[in-house]
Amino acid sequence: MDIYGRKLPIIIIIVLIGILAFQVMSNENNRPMIDSETCELYIKDSQFNGKKYLGEYDSKCLDFKNLNK
Repeated sequence: MDIYGRKLPIIIIIVLIGILAFQVMSNENNRPMIDSETCELYIKDSQFNGKKYLGEYDSKCLDFKNLNK
């Protein structure tokens, strides 16, 4: 396969886009989310289809809740 050919750059671009799409889809479930009532961070656990709390709180959410009181 010639380095300066037309097919090699197209194949490389398609492979890189595929890797990027796979990473975005696999990281979607692992990012922390915020519980709206308690402002505690959690992730969705796919094993038992529930929330796994991390024991950390979002400071912006807590500040916003304190302003509303």
